[in-house]
Amino acid sequence: MAADDLDRAVQLSVAALRQAPAAAWDGKAGSLEWDCWETVEHLSDDLFAYAAQLGPRKPPLEGEAPFVWESRRPGGPANAVHADRTAGSAGLLQVLEACGALLIAMVRTTPSQTRAYHGFGVSDPEGFAAMGIVETLVHTHDLAEGLGLDWTPPSDICARVLTRLFPEAPADTDPWSTLLWATGRAELPGRPRVTTWRWYGEPRP
Repeated sequence: MAADDLDRAVQLSVAALRQAPAAAWDGKAGSLEWDCWETVEHLSDDLFAYAAQLGPRKPPLEGEAPFVWESRRPGGPANAVHADRTAGSAGLLQVLEACGALLIAMVRTTPSQTRAYHGFGVSDPEGFAAMGIVETLVHTHDLAEGLGLDWTPPSDICARVLTRLFPEAPADTDPWSTLLWATGRAELPGRPRVTTWRWYGEPRP
């Protein structure tokens, strides 16, 4: 995985979400308990948090950088990043693009031997790029369901992110369908539905 893959994923996501009707952002995002606005804030926060983990000269290896994450309502996502609602959906997507750019820049400029903490395994810049891609692709799927949009990301990015983070996922099935299956969002013929899941962020040999 590379910064260019993450850049491509974020730009495709933002372009797709710009097609959403203004009145749709208060509806639920697919199977999530959050509305579509909150889900974009959560995705933005993921990208910001991954960039922040890589930022210190000596990145944390035993926990997250201690930002304050808080929910704006009971049951809402706990974020450090919140968008100004008076800026509308255009402002919300600008926040998403900006947070994506932070992680893209950190992946491009951080030495490959750097390691930083994540709950699914201490990882390297490539791993954080892959995590950001998964977050972007699957949460855009959730959003597309809630906003009534079409969303099918490129197979090559899906295949590479599966190889990097989901080493036990089948390699002989459609990559996008497999990524949705691996993250508990879809059925995959011939295989049991995934009800609990995680990725494996540790660097690959």
